[in-house]
Amino acid sequence: MKARTFRRHLKVSFKSLKRNTWMTFASVSAVTVTLLLVGVFLVIMMNMNKFASDLENDVEIRTHVELTATEEEEAELRKQIEKIDLIDSIEYSSKDKELDHLIDTMGDSWSLFEGQENPLRNVFIVKAKSPTDTAVIAKQIRKLDNVYAAEYGEAKVERLFNVLKTSRNVGIFLIAGLVFTAMFLISNTIKITIFARRREIEIMKLVGATNWFIRWPFLLEGIWLGILGSLIPIAAVATGYYYAYDFLVTRIPQQLVQPLEFSPFVYQISLLLVLVGVIIGGWGSFMSVRRFLKV
Repeated sequence: MKARTFRRHLKVSFKSLKRNTWMTFASVSAVTVTLLLVGVFLVIMMNMNKFASDLENDVEIRTHVELTATEEEEAELRKQIEKIDLIDSIEYSSKDKELDHLIDTMGDSWSLFEGQENPLRNVFIVKAKSPTDTAVIAKQIRKLDNVYAAEYGEAKVERLFNVLKTSRNVGIFLIAGLVFTAMFLISNTIKITIFARRREIEIMKLVGATNWFIRWPFLLEGIWLGILGSLIPIAAVATGYYYAYDFLVTRIPQQLVQPLEFSPFVYQISLLLVLVGVIIGGWGSFMSVRRFLKV
C-alpha cells in the first residue's frame, strides 16, 4: 500500500468517527466496559496463577531416614535419590535441626527433648522439577533402602493441584467469553454505522474499488475504537492495583504468597489491554464490513 493511500484511509477513518459521534460513543463504551472486566479478571487470574505457582513450588517431599541407618548408608541413600531424574534439589536436615524447627513452630514444649535422646529422624528434603511429579518421586523414594517414610501431604497436595487447575481453566474460559462478547457488541455497533453507508460502499464497488480499499478505513476505525476504549480500563486497573498491592504487601507475611510486583506488571497489563482492544475493534470491523462487499 502506498503512503498516500494509507494517509487517505487514516483521514477517512477519523472523519467517520467524528461524523458518527453517537455510534462512536456506543462502540467505545462497549469496548470500555468489556476491557474493564477483562482487565480485572486478568489481574485476579494472573495473581492467582502466581499464588498457585508459589504454593506448588513450596511442595516438598520429606524423606525420613531409618534410625538404624549409618552415615555411610545415609550417604548412599542420598546418591540413590539424586539419581532420580525428576528431582530439582535435595537438602539434608539433621534430627537436631528438625527439633529446633519443631520448637520454633510448635512451641517450647518440645524443648524438653533438648539435652536428651532426640526421638526424631534425619530428613532429606526433596523438591521436584515439576510439582505435579511429586507423587511419582515419592513412590520411587519409598522403595529405597533405609527410608522410613516419604511424606508430602499427599491428600492435601492432590486436592490443591486439582483446585488450582480448575481455577485456571475457569479463568481462561471467563476471559475468552468476555473477549468474544466484546467482539459481538462492537461488531453490531459498527455494523449499524456501515449499514448507513452501504450505498457509498456499493458505488465504490461499481466504479472499481477493491475490497481492501473499501475495507481499510473501517478496519482503522475499529482499531481507533479499540484503543479509545482501552484508555479508561488501563487507568482504572492501574489505580486500583496500586492501592490493592499496597494493601496486600503490608498485611501478608513475606514467607507466604505475595502479589505480583506493581511494576512491570501494570505496564504488561496495560499493553495487553491495548492489544485486546485493537484486536476486538479490528476484528469487529472486519467481520461487519464483509457482508456489504458482496455487490
